[in-house]
Amino acid sequence: MRRFGQVGIAISALGVVLALMGLFPQLTGFPPTPGIGLVQVLMLLVGQSLLMQGAIIYIKTSFYWGVPITLAQSIGLRLCYTGILFASLAGLADILGFGSHPRSLVVDLYFGPLQALGLILSFVVSALGVLIYAVAGKLAPDDDTPTLDETLDHIETP
Repeated sequence: MRRFGQVGIAISALGVVLALMGLFPQLTGFPPTPGIGLVQVLMLLVGQSLLMQGAIIYIKTSFYWGVPITLAQSIGLRLCYTGILFASLAGLADILGFGSHPRSLVVDLYFGPLQALGLILSFVVSALGVLIYAVAGKLAPDDDTPTLDETLDHIETP
C-alpha cells in the first residue's frame, strides 16, 4: 500500500496544473480577459484543494502508514481544511453575497485586493497545516530495524 503515495503525488500535480490554469488561463490558449472570472477562481480553489489533499495522502502513505494519528497531526489536518474553507469563502465572497461588491446585472464579478489577500493567507494557513501534519507524527518502524530486545540479546556481558 505504500505505492499509494504515488497517487498522492499525481493528485498534487493535478492540483498544481489546475491552479496554474486558474491563475494564467492564457497558458491553455484562451484569450486573456480583463480581471478574474468565476471559472478562474473556481479552478484556483479546486487546484488548491487537490494540492493539499494530495500532499496529505502522500505524507500519510509514505511516512505514517499503519501508525495512529497524533493530536498534533489532527490539528494540522483541521488547520489545512480550515484554510481551504476560508480560501473558498474569500474567493467566492461576491458570488455568495457577503462581499464588498455584490453581484448585479451590471457587475458580474469583482475580484478585489482583499479577496486576493484572503486567498493567499488561506493558502499559507493550509500549507502550514500540511507542514504540521508532516512534522508532528510518529514514524512507523522499519521491518528490518532491530528492536531493543534483539539489540540487547547481542550484547555480551562480562
